[in-house]
This record gives sequence, C-alpha cells and structure tokens, in this order.
Amino acid sequence: MRPNGSSSRFPGTARLTAGLAAIFRGNGTPNAGVTVLHRQRNPYESTFATEIVTCRVGGNGTPLRLFIKYGTKRFDGVFGHRGDVWYEARVYRDVLRPLGTSTPTFYGVYRDGTPVVPWLVIEYLKGGIQTRNSRDPKAMVRAAQWIGRFHAANQRRVPSERLKFLRTYDEAYYAGWARRTKELFAHMKKRYPWLLPLCDDFGTFIPRLLEAPRTVIHGEYFGVNIIYQNGTSWPADWQSAAIAPGEIDLASLTHSWPRPIVRRCEREYRRSRWPEGAPDDFTEILEAARVYMNLRWLGDPGLMTPRFGPGGRPMIPKRAKKFIEDLHAVGERLGLIE
Repeated sequence: MRPNGSSSRFPGTARLTAGLAAIFRGNGTPNAGVTVLHRQRNPYESTFATEIVTCRVGGNGTPLRLFIKYGTKRFDGVFGHRGDVWYEARVYRDVLRPLGTSTPTFYGVYRDGTPVVPWLVIEYLKGGIQTRNSRDPKAMVRAAQWIGRFHAANQRRVPSERLKFLRTYDEAYYAGWARRTKELFAHMKKRYPWLLPLCDDFGTFIPRLLEAPRTVIHGEYFGVNIIYQNGTSWPADWQSAAIAPGEIDLASLTHSWPRPIVRRCEREYRRSRWPEGAPDDFTEILEAARVYMNLRWLGDPGLMTPRFGPGGRPMIPKRAKKFIEDLHAVGERLGLIE
C-alpha cells in the first residue's frame, strides 16, 4: 500500500491513518475513524512528495479519494518566488475557499512530527487531465476565462487583512531575476548577444509592473498546473501565489502556444476580467509581464545551470530554449532587439 519510491518521504499507513482522522475530526466529522484502502504515488510529482489516497471516513461507505502533499523540514523558496506547504494551505483556506470557485476542496493541513512537517490534504479530481495535454480546443480558453474572473474577484480583496500573508512582488524581486539571468548566461554572450543587454533593459519595465493594478495571481499558471475536467478548469499547485499584476498569469498560460490560441486566450481573458472593456495599457503591461516571466525561469539556477559539452562548448538545458525563444520574440516586438 505504500507508494513506490523512497519510503522516507511518505508516512507509514498507521501514521497516515492517524493524521487523516485528526483532519476530519477537526472538520467536525463525527466518529471520524479513517480506513485507508489504497495508496498511489502521483505520477506528476515535482517539488514535494505527493500521493493519491483512497479511504473511508467514519460511517460513510463511499470511498473518498484524497490528494496529499507532504512538506519538508527545510524548504528553499527560490528567491522568494515559491512558498512551502504551509503557505499553499493558507492559499486554499484564505484565498480560494471563500470564493467558492472551481478549485479542489481543501480538507485541511496536518502537523506531523517534531520538527513539524505539514501535510496538505485536498480533493483528488478523478478523470482530470493537465490542460497542456488536453485535446479539447476549449481547454486553454476555459483556463483563460477562469483566471480572468479570479483576478477580477481578487483585485478588490488585495487590501484585506486575510490576504496579508501573501508575498508581494517589489522592485528588488523583479530586478533579481534579470541579474541572475545575466550571471547564468554571461558565458553565452556570443551565442545570444541580445540577451545580456535585454537583462539591463528590463529595469525600464519594472515601473510598469509596479504601477499596474495588482491582484492575487497563481504565479505559475502554466497548463501543467491546471486540471481540466469535463469542460471545467481546476487550477492547483498554489505555492507561488502572490500579489502582482494579473497579466503575469496570462503570460504564463500562453507561453509557447501558437499565435491563434494566444490571441483567443487574450481576448477571453479581457472579457472575463473586464466585461466593460480592458484598460488601454493592457497590452503594454502584458508584454512587460512576458519579459519578467521568461527572466524568472531563465534566472533560476536550479533549472538553468549551464553545462559544457565536448571541448568545453557551452550548452543550455532543453527547457531553457523555449524561454529564450519567447524572450527574443518579445524583445523584437518591443524594439529592444534589431
């Protein structure tokens, strides 16, 4: 019943059962005895250990399927971009649940061990597929509409005390990604002569991002993090939620997609966020957001550490190429690259 892989990342079944029982008792479920029926490791696991657990709760004979994310004792927040499991649990509880929107049901967070390691317990969406892998042509449109409505609903909530725990992108945050990109790719200035100057030019776009209307953003709103189920988008993985311009999420969603899909997503996003019409500077903010979004990933040493091939020839990871290509295209549109 234990998921495949390192057992140290997952609790034993007895400990798991006790933790789940504590969560459901805390939610007011009478006689919240839990019987674990099946455990399956999540095939799309990334930063944290995750698994899909089927169980029975109390006297309910209907099996319940849960998605559990296990935290760690220590966590590197990637230069202030990403939070830990505690942080994500607060996003589900204080940001998402009050809106009643289509996101996985939040059951609770369990504090395990000493020092404490958190477990995030949410609903498992059976039959869902990552938006990027869906063959339904409406999947991307639905994702754009969802995030547009989400940004509209949260713009007025930004001053709320309940959301004070969310990180806010400031000048130092933005500038740090350009600086790290420049450092990581300094050895490739002959191959990409435009890249280092563009990193310097990004400073002129930071005021545009700081002055843009702020809302709650997902922070990594790529198709891989949006579950599509029966025509509905269910965004997950909220570790990178923050206060920032909503256009950053749209830039992430449409990254590397064909222009017709990008244009349709932009149109549906505008309609969903601003039914009475988008602001005149929407395109300018979106382009600045695209520059930032590419630099954020190119400037992550954990993802973009340069390698060297035969004869010491510098090489870049495959995942960097799409970000470089997209950044070059944005730079051309903005007149930063001849």
